[in-house]
Amino acid sequence: MRKRLGLLFTLMLSLMLVLAACGGAGESATEPATSTETGTETTTEPATEPAGEATGGTLIVGRGGDSAALDPAIVTDGESLKIAQQVFDPLLAYKAGTTEVEPALAESWEISDDGLTYTFKLRQGVKFHDGTDFNADAVVFNFNRWNDPDSEYKFEGDSFDYYDSMFGPAEARVIKSITASDESTVVFELNQPQAPFLQNLAMPPFSIASPKAIEESGADFKANPVGTGPFVFKEWKRSDSITLEKNPDYWQEGLPKVDTVIVRSIPDNTARFNALQNGEIDLMEDLSPDDLATLESNPDLQKFNRPPFNVAYLGFNVTKKPFDDPKVRIALSHAVDKQGIVDAFFAGQAEPAKNPIPPSLWGYNDSIEDYAYDLDQAKQLLADAGYPNGIEQPLTFYAMPVSRPYMPDGRKVAEVIQASFAQIGVTVNIESPEWATYLDDLSKGEKDDLFIIGWTGDNGDPDNFFYPLLDKDSIGGNNYAQYASEPLHELLVKAQQETDQDARAKLYEEAQVIVHDDAPWVPLVHSTPLLAASNNVQGYVPSPTGSEPYAEISITQ
Repeated sequence: MRKRLGLLFTLMLSLMLVLAACGGAGESATEPATSTETGTETTTEPATEPAGEATGGTLIVGRGGDSAALDPAIVTDGESLKIAQQVFDPLLAYKAGTTEVEPALAESWEISDDGLTYTFKLRQGVKFHDGTDFNADAVVFNFNRWNDPDSEYKFEGDSFDYYDSMFGPAEARVIKSITASDESTVVFELNQPQAPFLQNLAMPPFSIASPKAIEESGADFKANPVGTGPFVFKEWKRSDSITLEKNPDYWQEGLPKVDTVIVRSIPDNTARFNALQNGEIDLMEDLSPDDLATLESNPDLQKFNRPPFNVAYLGFNVTKKPFDDPKVRIALSHAVDKQGIVDAFFAGQAEPAKNPIPPSLWGYNDSIEDYAYDLDQAKQLLADAGYPNGIEQPLTFYAMPVSRPYMPDGRKVAEVIQASFAQIGVTVNIESPEWATYLDDLSKGEKDDLFIIGWTGDNGDPDNFFYPLLDKDSIGGNNYAQYASEPLHELLVKAQQETDQDARAKLYEEAQVIVHDDAPWVPLVHSTPLLAASNNVQGYVPSPTGSEPYAEISITQ
């Protein structure tokens, strides 16, 4: 019976959370991973297939915005984390194109019957890019750094928001202790069971960094990352490009397949697509739906669909008037034409959203009835809330300055919402500060009244949408609405500790009712992000999480 609770849940979760990379082009078929039991130990073996010859050359990737920082522990934005996936490795990883957990720096793991002890056997012989050894002490160093609010390695202006979101705030940590029982064994003791614990460990923010590099670089580590990943950081030209070079000593034999990766920041969607057509880049993210027909008619290019696993939303800062009143929030929810936004900006590559989680995720509550687009009803509800003539003071509306997979053009969408609000007597002034400032302002909640942002799921579990984005513990982190609901908090904590997935699903269905009735957001769309590449790009498999390692990509000549 040893570890039956953890093993059964892990296997069930892996099977049910697989999100196949559907609709893509140029993907190579792989055999599914297999799980085996050896004594009391769970080992998930990656599919065995030839690694293939390294092809060399340079892969140039075009994206919509620059990274905020290169230390994955202190960031929450996808642009930063996609670089982290090239430079760092976590203990566990997701199988290509899915959210199924497989080994990475940890080769195997054991779970106690009560779900409170996780023992990981680490891969031996792995080196950090600075030549130091990866071992159990390095894992302990990293987790203690994130866990301790007063860590000497938490530098000025930094915060470990993802750690707090996934493993609870300092006063209520899920992880009780992390110890190294020998140089290749790490033991995690938990204060309470956490159903998505393994899924969480595979997330890029919990990748393992070189302790020596952190100690020596201090605050400069955020611009000089050192991990064990397939690529070594070389250069960062702010707002322009990041250059990475092949790690010749990478622990996965035959990887990476290219010698150099250059990730270029090209904010304008059309300019980015033009760069692809002109051969200036090899792979681009966030293709504008308007360019889809042109892409499909070009025989030299290929299209990829990232599996839809996201939500874009209009958020209200509920700490500020008039949005401290749910009646006002519900009134404005009726003034957003979601279908019109999908038709105008997504070219059929999205669907209107009514819940914080996408329909593809288990626990989705389809019985929720969305707030219909109805300006007359919006006016009446505003009047009922005490605003018969609309809202007199202009409101500050933050619109995203960069394209994201869930929102190709946040500014234009904001302008459509602005026009609708004007018809019911609500004036908003749109502002789009630089991306890092934008995220920092939303986290602090001091300058914005309402905003557009979104989220791509990190790990295939509903907890990853609800707890970071809507729980009171995440205020000051990713809970940009500054929304606090005690009934929701109790449900979410209960769902984290429950190991039966059917029971968890019912809890998340209840959570969606609370969020719908309180309306801290207007869920806008769930998109199917479009990517494009030249035909000489091979081996690319988009991940539902929004980014993936480039180690398997090759360039044919």
